[in-house]
Amino acid sequence: MPDKVGAFLDASRIFTGLGLNITRVSYNKAVDSHMLFLEAEGEQAALDRAGEALRGIGYLQSDMNMGRVILIEFRLRDRPGVVQPVLQLISSFRFNISYISSQADGTDYQNFRMGLFVENGADISQFLRQASALCAVKILEYDPSGIALDNTVFYMSFANQIAERIGLSEEEKRSLIVNSNLVMELLTQRSSPPYKTFGYIGQFAEQLLACRGEAYVPRVTRYALGGDVRCTLLEPPCGSNLCVLEAGQTLLCVDSGLPCFREESLAWLRKLVPEFGARKKALLLTHADADHVGLADEFDEVWCSRKCFDNFVSEHEGRDNLREENPLHAPYVRISKLLAGYRPPNLDRLRVLGGGSAPVAGVLERIGEARFGPLAFEAYEGAGGHVRGETVYLERTLGIAFTGDILVNLKGFTKPQAAFNRLAPYLMTSVDTDPALAAREREAICGLLDGGRWRIFGGHGAPMEYGGTQNEV
Repeated sequence: MPDKVGAFLDASRIFTGLGLNITRVSYNKAVDSHMLFLEAEGEQAALDRAGEALRGIGYLQSDMNMGRVILIEFRLRDRPGVVQPVLQLISSFRFNISYISSQADGTDYQNFRMGLFVENGADISQFLRQASALCAVKILEYDPSGIALDNTVFYMSFANQIAERIGLSEEEKRSLIVNSNLVMELLTQRSSPPYKTFGYIGQFAEQLLACRGEAYVPRVTRYALGGDVRCTLLEPPCGSNLCVLEAGQTLLCVDSGLPCFREESLAWLRKLVPEFGARKKALLLTHADADHVGLADEFDEVWCSRKCFDNFVSEHEGRDNLREENPLHAPYVRISKLLAGYRPPNLDRLRVLGGGSAPVAGVLERIGEARFGPLAFEAYEGAGGHVRGETVYLERTLGIAFTGDILVNLKGFTKPQAAFNRLAPYLMTSVDTDPALAAREREAICGLLDGGRWRIFGGHGAPMEYGGTQNEV
């Protein structure tokens, strides 16, 4: 919208005239002087008319000229008034100064750094030629996530920068803008600086990009679990572990990482697991978060709890999933799904191993058994401390447990894993839906591991040992 007196009033009149109820308003001129967020409830036809009316008065612009901010250093003599000719030149080109910094350092010169918002490349070329006649001029590089140099069209510039790197559509860019604002608003209420939010979202995108292709190097560990059962554990730098169990011809994978690393993960699995592509294989899901289901459609069968199945049905129907029903988690989840290229798995391959849509009785409830060749897993559904539908799998003959994100080995993270996993707790305020309940679930899991030694595979990080003379849990 235009940055003028009465801009919100004009929009409010449109909504009121159509009988629409405004349920959320967000505007922060220190972040972006042109972007106002409104959420409203009402009949779809009225909402459509509101959109038409807003466009009619020049609002809802998506083709605004972004321009760009150029950070320039002017080396000036430390004398009164020497900066005025530079300022007059900037004014003559009608550049907006969105950042300025300078401090005397005891020498005969001062270095003035200015961020100039430029919409025409030809203008800046001519400006630099004239400025060089006044003083020494240097164009500097800068990190846009570190210093907010321009706040006139911040949201659109922010979304465009990420979209260009990841390849988002126009609709996905709009979703990124809206949900970034929601995250910022939630964290601002907790006294977090607005630009820290955008910095973390930017880091999320950059870390996903930094691990693509040859840079995708998981930590790989192999285990002989007894009999002819072999285990290959892949710990990617971002996203959940992928654990492959081989028992004769049976091939079972527990969780499957982020969808944006599909090709990279498959390449490693084909290299590590003989005839991975040709063998019949099943996937066992600990829960339905996007970072655990990236390869779901590569498996003949995908086994999960009833609530996980319901979660995927909701996504196919365009409704909120189980995690998005939590208003504190919803914006981050939508952003992560956008940046990771998530699509819900094919429903035809899903198999429900047990459980129901109603809450479980107690902290952990046994909901069934999952059999794959000689392997027999007891399945226990948690009460939703991390997320509803979460499931723990125990194989007592081999003494192995898959605990998803209820119980993970934080001390066993690689450096890239630790860096990536610091982002979600900040942007979601907590990765657990109910942290106190999640703590009780962890205690309950240990209560199920009676006798002998256990190897616990969490959803992220290295396995843990439990039982015997020393416990790592």
